[in-house]
Amino acid sequence: MAWCSLVLLPFLLMAVSGNSAPYFNMTLVYVPEDLELGEEAFQLTAIDVDGDPLTYSISGSDAYYFSVDGKTGKVTLKNSLDREFLPRLTITIEVSDGINQAVSSKLTIIVEDRNDNAPVFYNLPYAATIPENMEINSVIYTVFANDSDTGSASKVSYSIEEVIPDSSKNLWLFYILANGNVVLNGSLDYTTNTFYQLKILAKDGGGMLHNVLTFQQSSTYLSLTIRDLPNLDPRFLNEPYSGSVPENCALGTTVLTVTAMDRDTGVNDEIFYNITTASVPFAIDATTGTITVSGPLDREQLPSEEVLLEVTAREKELNIYNEVAQVSTLVTVVVTDINDNKPEFYNCSLASCNFSTSAQNNFRGNIIEHSSSRLPVSDLSIVTYDPDKGTNSSYELYLQGPDASAFTVSPTKIVGTGEVQLLVQDPLSVDYEKSHVMVVQIIANDTGNPTDCCSTATVTIDLIDSNDHIPEFPQSTYNLSVMENSPDGTIIATNITAYDPDSGVLGEITYQLLPESIRKTFAVNATTGAVLVQDGSLLDRETRSIYYANLQAKDGGNLVSTTVLEITLLDDNDMTPIVTGSYFISVQEGQNVTTQIQAIDNDEPGNPNSELGFKILPGSFSNNFTIDVTTGEMHSKEPLDREALEDERGQMVVTVEVYDHGVPQLSTSVNVTITVGDMNDNTPMFLNQSYEFSVFEDSPGSFVGDVEATDADRTEINSRISFTLQRGSGSSNFLIRSSQLGSGYYSGQLSVDPDISLDYDTLQEKFFSLVVLAENTAAENVGDIANVSVVVHILDVNDEPPTILPSSLQDVPVSENGTQHGLVHTVVASDADTNHSLVFEELAVACFKDTSSAGEVCWDWFVLAPNGSVLVTSSDIDYELCDTVVLTLRAEDLYTEKGSRYSQNETLRILITDVNDNAPVFLPISETFVVVPEISAVDLQVATVRATDADSGLRGTIVFSIVSVVLVEDNGASRPFENLFKVVTTAEQDSYVGSIQVASSLDSSLKGQYQVTVEAQDSEAPVHTAQTTLNIFAVDQSYRIRLQFVTTVEEVRSNSEKIKAALTTVTKAGVYVVAIQETEDTRTSQVEVKSVMEVYFVYSNGTALDVNQLSMLIQSNPLILAELVNLGLAIIGPGVVATTSRDTELIGIIAGLAAFLVIFILIMTLVLVLTTRSYKRKLSAMKALKVATTFNPAVAQQGAGIPGTNQYNTEGANPILNVSLDPSHDLGFHDDSSSVASMNSLDENTVNAPGDDSLKAKQGKVQLMDTTDEEALVAALNLKMPTKTVHINTTFTTTDL
Repeated sequence: MAWCSLVLLPFLLMAVSGNSAPYFNMTLVYVPEDLELGEEAFQLTAIDVDGDPLTYSISGSDAYYFSVDGKTGKVTLKNSLDREFLPRLTITIEVSDGINQAVSSKLTIIVEDRNDNAPVFYNLPYAATIPENMEINSVIYTVFANDSDTGSASKVSYSIEEVIPDSSKNLWLFYILANGNVVLNGSLDYTTNTFYQLKILAKDGGGMLHNVLTFQQSSTYLSLTIRDLPNLDPRFLNEPYSGSVPENCALGTTVLTVTAMDRDTGVNDEIFYNITTASVPFAIDATTGTITVSGPLDREQLPSEEVLLEVTAREKELNIYNEVAQVSTLVTVVVTDINDNKPEFYNCSLASCNFSTSAQNNFRGNIIEHSSSRLPVSDLSIVTYDPDKGTNSSYELYLQGPDASAFTVSPTKIVGTGEVQLLVQDPLSVDYEKSHVMVVQIIANDTGNPTDCCSTATVTIDLIDSNDHIPEFPQSTYNLSVMENSPDGTIIATNITAYDPDSGVLGEITYQLLPESIRKTFAVNATTGAVLVQDGSLLDRETRSIYYANLQAKDGGNLVSTTVLEITLLDDNDMTPIVTGSYFISVQEGQNVTTQIQAIDNDEPGNPNSELGFKILPGSFSNNFTIDVTTGEMHSKEPLDREALEDERGQMVVTVEVYDHGVPQLSTSVNVTITVGDMNDNTPMFLNQSYEFSVFEDSPGSFVGDVEATDADRTEINSRISFTLQRGSGSSNFLIRSSQLGSGYYSGQLSVDPDISLDYDTLQEKFFSLVVLAENTAAENVGDIANVSVVVHILDVNDEPPTILPSSLQDVPVSENGTQHGLVHTVVASDADTNHSLVFEELAVACFKDTSSAGEVCWDWFVLAPNGSVLVTSSDIDYELCDTVVLTLRAEDLYTEKGSRYSQNETLRILITDVNDNAPVFLPISETFVVVPEISAVDLQVATVRATDADSGLRGTIVFSIVSVVLVEDNGASRPFENLFKVVTTAEQDSYVGSIQVASSLDSSLKGQYQVTVEAQDSEAPVHTAQTTLNIFAVDQSYRIRLQFVTTVEEVRSNSEKIKAALTTVTKAGVYVVAIQETEDTRTSQVEVKSVMEVYFVYSNGTALDVNQLSMLIQSNPLILAELVNLGLAIIGPGVVATTSRDTELIGIIAGLAAFLVIFILIMTLVLVLTTRSYKRKLSAMKALKVATTFNPAVAQQGAGIPGTNQYNTEGANPILNVSLDPSHDLGFHDDSSSVASMNSLDENTVNAPGDDSLKAKQGKVQLMDTTDEEALVAALNLKMPTKTVHINTTFTTTDL
């Protein structure tokens, strides 16, 4: 049973020990909701006083979101958190130490809010209808967006990002207040825009998301429909209006129809018409606008054949200003002539007739009996007048009555107005003796008016009695002619003479023209009878073509005879053709036009001067018509098309020229205005053969696209287009709204039905094929329907992260010191999503200098703009501080809706290029340079300088040169030298080394120090230089020591390295061998010297040993002394080699044996001492520390040391306390040269003195022993000198010997 007791023993011990169960001291933790999956959420920490290993676990429904490392208690996120969904979680945490029962506790987890939610608009969609006269600053609509985040991230601000249509012009028209009120900022006009769509942006106040300050935003659209109000007057269509109607037409005859429309197309009020012109025989239908004849029309009674009517169109309802909305236009009605008047007679001259007075039927004139044929009746002024126009005013004249055969009327045919003459036809019948009075009737017969054709004028002619013997003319009638418009004085006939048989005065004949009225036009030479023109301006053939005059021959007895002069005016082409009537034609499109151009020419009929021709002058529409050159009949070449006319009124103006064939040719022109009425004969036409649009899924009410169509009809009512969707698969998901863009130019705005939410994932086909119909439904005659195919692609949401292009991440060089400003590089990113908006974000800036961190020096040198531009923002870029700047950046897609919106983090290296802006800098020189002229050969290095240049390349490449060399002698005198030293430049890793070498032989007799000024210069402009001065101490011949050996020259040379090592060890100085040679001294000595070694012993501070000092140092070190004796050293000093006696030699041998014995004893003692060595050194250090802690460094006397002395500028200064010794400058005068320890340290920090390593390597048998706490050199000097306090100068770490 003993083994059972052993098995139960551990359990018994555990029970006795009372192991405690662990416990939790945590009830609440906070976890950010944007924590990434797999990241640490919190740490479970339980306390176990026993220090047992613990195992952790979690449970509960909310543990679904986390996983725990059972050993460490580290809880990581397993499923994503959402504070807005679950702001608080509770889990059960459990810990077990494996010994006690597991301990559990409830842990509350508060999910900390992050700005991971964009504002969400409520009560969508947003739409409103507002009147076009809404006052400025009125609230149109109120939108509301809520952000479910907390703090500033939940504060929503609004802005209007876009206004459709024409955002650039209409963006100012609205603004939005902080409370979501959309306010009108300008005037609305239904005629300009009937619909606006405002893109409203809601943006939160920003908050942290993934440790980045993030602003979330969302947008929606507010649709505003403008309600038209009656604020505009109506407008007449197809102005100007003109028409024609014949006079005497029946009442109710239609003249034309005017049409007006309400410019408030959204109201389209009923229009009423009325004529405001007073006392006109026309009326207008109040509703249709048709103008008809309402009273008798007599063209001749009207002031003008063109009647102007002012027609007013009035809307039925009052406008918004409570006023009548109306507009007026002028309508020109041409009353055309018909032959309804007969000619009438008037007693007046043609130039002064007033036809408004009453016509006359009785006239009286006289004539001498037996007057010649064709002689007119005197004192008779008859003018006939027919008020009709053109050919309707043409009539014939003839005579009736008992005496009609005796006379004839001239002219026999008149158009319009003419002067009428009665001419004697039968002179015999005109006989005073038969009848004193003769009566005839002149009949004016209008042959074109058979009902009321004629007027009659009764002419009473009084006959005048004559003498019997009268002068006689050879001819009773003379037919003369003269060109009309002939100048005054033109001779018509040279002489016309009469014969009178009487003689004397009675036979003297004088001539005169009768009647007297003819004398205004013609004249006669009273003596010769020559007939000539009196006033050529009265000769107008078109007014009067033939003049009849009596040429009276009067004898002295006042008996007269006459002859008839028939003066015919020859036609001159001086009359321009006259176009009768005006030509305003209205016709519906699709019809041909035919019209007759009527014109007359008052030149002589049958003459080329009156022969007329017609032609169409070149113009916009001259090619659309032809005209008969002879008859003037014009007609269109093809049916007229209203849509081919650019004129808004639909008018075609064709200019017709009417010309005669005279010389020179005369012509006149007339405009034929054809107004083509519009018919709805054009089908709407879509601008594109098909349309393709796209819209994101789950976007009810979203705008999809515009389809546009035109209608070539030229009037608004015929060109109005309405869009509809043809029923079919998917058409119920969309709406279309029509809006006018211009005349006959309409847009159909296609949008998703606000009640429909399209799901990209559930659609078998990711597009809808729709058919949009365009129809002109406003016209009376509905036109054909046009259709177009519309494909709407359903787009998925943006879910791809952006990618930064590697090509834009290549290294960017930038010069330092502000030599570059502004843009230096552009980072470019791409995104596989078609709809993306990329911005760049700078995450971190790292500064490097030669691959090492440069801290924060470059953080403000560069900035990464959101558009990827890398900009220089500082002028303090310094290559010497930082040569590489690494920007850590990423791209963000602002339009990302799902997934990560960020690219992978990338780095862009900016390489700072160097410029030469730094001068060389000499490194501090901590060593003293010594030269021994006697042994210094050419090219021997005697000193070095080091310099650095912070620049790079040639800018930092240093070349050394010697500026000056001055020898400062011991007496203070200075002597300059040239070409005594030279410098050789070599490059090391971080600096440049200037090796000062001997350039020419040095004078060994000179004492003092050389002051060598060295210049360092870089190698690129602008060149920078720096200078430093070196002190090179010269050791003269007085310090040369002769070491005499009993061995041969060959043996000394072979052992020279051992000899130098031993001497270096004992003196701690540099050993410079001048020569090894046989002795030439013939003096006798106790020792037989065979060779001499001439040596200098020089310290690094410029001091040297003389013979006495060397002797004391060697004697103070028995080991070295024994070794040197063993190597053959016999005599130290400049003395002459002398021959030694045998006694002396024996003493030397005995002394050598004694030395060896001492060495043996020391070695044996060393074994015992080594065990206590460490303790003694620590005790010595503790004592030094105790003294140092009581010493105030502030009261220590300071001052620079004087080379080669133990004196200080301030007497009594001793800096050894509390100061570390520099072993590189130590002369080695310590009890143990293999170890130099700081007096302030308790550690045993062993540092090999210079030369110790080589010495140990070459002479392993030489071991230094620990003697006493006093310096060996002090002990040696005590043999010769009184005891004194030794002060160690740590500046040069040497002792004056």
